[in-house]
Amino acid sequence: MPGVKRAARPVSLLLVLGCTCATLILGGALKAPCATGDWSDGRQYRLLCYSDIVPLLSAEQLAGDRLPFIQQCLEAEGQCDEYPVLTMYFMRVAAWVGGSTAVGFFTANAVLLWVCAAAAATFLYMLGGRALWFALAPTLLIYGFMNWDLFAVALATGALVAFARRRDGLAGALLGLGAAAKFYPAMLALPLIAHRLRDREPDAAIRIGWAAVGTWLLANAPFALASPSGWSTFFRFNAARPADWDSLWFIGCEQVDVTAICGHTSRIDVASLALFVSSFLLVWIWKRHREPGFARWSLAFPMLVLFLLSNKVYSPQYGLWLLPFFALGAVDLRTFVAFEAADAAVFVTRFSYFGELTGVGGLPFGAFEIAIAVRTLVLVWSVVAWVRRPTVELPEAVGAAAGAPLATAEAPA
Repeated sequence: MPGVKRAARPVSLLLVLGCTCATLILGGALKAPCATGDWSDGRQYRLLCYSDIVPLLSAEQLAGDRLPFIQQCLEAEGQCDEYPVLTMYFMRVAAWVGGSTAVGFFTANAVLLWVCAAAAATFLYMLGGRALWFALAPTLLIYGFMNWDLFAVALATGALVAFARRRDGLAGALLGLGAAAKFYPAMLALPLIAHRLRDREPDAAIRIGWAAVGTWLLANAPFALASPSGWSTFFRFNAARPADWDSLWFIGCEQVDVTAICGHTSRIDVASLALFVSSFLLVWIWKRHREPGFARWSLAFPMLVLFLLSNKVYSPQYGLWLLPFFALGAVDLRTFVAFEAADAAVFVTRFSYFGELTGVGGLPFGAFEIAIAVRTLVLVWSVVAWVRRPTVELPEAVGAAAGAPLATAEAPA
């Protein structure tokens, strides 16, 4: 059911891109003290400038000309090739461009990630979303240069534009490419397929599914065939990975030692999947009961939230995944601001606590736990708010000429 539309506001694409640039300049300034790679004084925690990008130049063995997956890692230097293929080659290109120094590698990645952020902001503008919510989000400032998630965010948001323009094959292909960079875009195929099925367009639904699967296979097949063991490192690594610091599993197992589950990573994996599937189905049923004809594409938002809450890994930069859906009207401004505040609090308390662990001083673990709990409550409320809020159909994507008005679809709470 379409929601009530507010009058268009004269926000230009130039302003959106300018705000995106300003946010990332501040984000780069935050990370700059760590860009040299000299962390011997604990600055990554004292100054809150930690970024995965800096140490992974060495850890992923990219200082030379090694081709990920094709050429084996040197075991003496540790395990590498732990990311999906497109992200590994994103790093590979950045290392070629930036050279073999930490500063050059960080700078090259920052420029490429800025392009990804600008693309995502442009796509949101084309969809009539509140692109400034994305461009000015503290989550973008803090986490934009933390890891490579903006690459997948740009591809996933581009898929929404293609879907809105009824280019279903392209939408599926972009989701397939996104999944070859980060797993989460693969999940978005389900809401888009469900939307086409709601509209009784099974052929379009099939095109999305096959295009996503086929593109992912095309991106991965050369590496899987050339080096099966190297290519599968990502899957083995994540299967064996224990509960991450930011996850509810880690906090829960710290507070209540349920050895039957907490002591076995494989059991956490099974329990996480069960919790995710069951909670998502319940939310879907609840929303359908309240609003039978709701826009199925919007299921992407609660799906991602519930995945983050139930999964054993919630890396801090995963908040970037949610920003496009906040901008597209999943929740109201107050809920969005609450999430941004909670997400920033997790960042500060997490790395401050790591400073305490390493002896350079910082906040206690309890502060980190409280921040995680608050963010969890905000995310749960976000899902409730999404269920209660009438959904809107994705408008047909408009051209992105600078100066075009930003039509914001807004439904009453």
